[in-house]
Amino acid sequence: MTPVTRQAKIANIIRQKNRVTVNELAESLNISRETIRRDLTALEKIGRAQKFHGGASLPTATGEGPFGQRMGENVEAKIQVAQEAVKLVSSGETIFIDTGSTTLYFAEKLAGLSDLTVITNSAEIARIISLSPLQSQAFLLGGVFNGGNRQTVGNFAISQIQSFRAHHTILTIGALDTLTGVMDYSIEEAQIAQAMIEQAESLTIIADSSKLGRIASFKVCGLDRITNLVCDQYPSEKIKSALLKANINIICAN
Repeated sequence: MTPVTRQAKIANIIRQKNRVTVNELAESLNISRETIRRDLTALEKIGRAQKFHGGASLPTATGEGPFGQRMGENVEAKIQVAQEAVKLVSSGETIFIDTGSTTLYFAEKLAGLSDLTVITNSAEIARIISLSPLQSQAFLLGGVFNGGNRQTVGNFAISQIQSFRAHHTILTIGALDTLTGVMDYSIEEAQIAQAMIEQAESLTIIADSSKLGRIASFKVCGLDRITNLVCDQYPSEKIKSALLKANINIICAN
């Protein structure tokens, strides 16, 4: 098992349990305690764990409140989606990414590519990209700051989005159906997403299957604006038919 794979497994265990000891990790993964300690140190440096004596927990920024809860939901599905979505991006490209638990997993995979320019309203995503050793740069949009999910929103953020042009917009979603398309539960987040879509050549939606066939309060865009949908399971025949009719590339992580 490579260090990268091993550390990813450790990070996933910490997400699922919130708090874990070195002994528990060593027994679970059949790895020496010394190796576990070194891996926890490496994960702490990139913000994926917070060490305490004898173990580690989720970093405070992502470990508390509703956003921290979402980070622990459907973890395997979100990781699979992130692994597939990152294949759509090439080194040297410019990417918009919005705030969300799935896009945070995506950003962790994206940090393995070099020379990227990432524009985001998520302080967590900006931090992950800025810590990459591969010469990528992150632009954190200014605006009204929401400490609960560490994001910026509002007209100031939207005006800054309009200063950029990107190869890709990568969005997480609240819901998607055949009648309306992409939706969100927050009007402010929907407005940020709409602005990002307008400034990019392509739109990729990343979502676990629980978001498909649902509705939310605010429309983001119609199906005709979507280039790719990356999900963990193929949608129902009704949704799949509508997506294909809209010429959307459906990528299933399973």
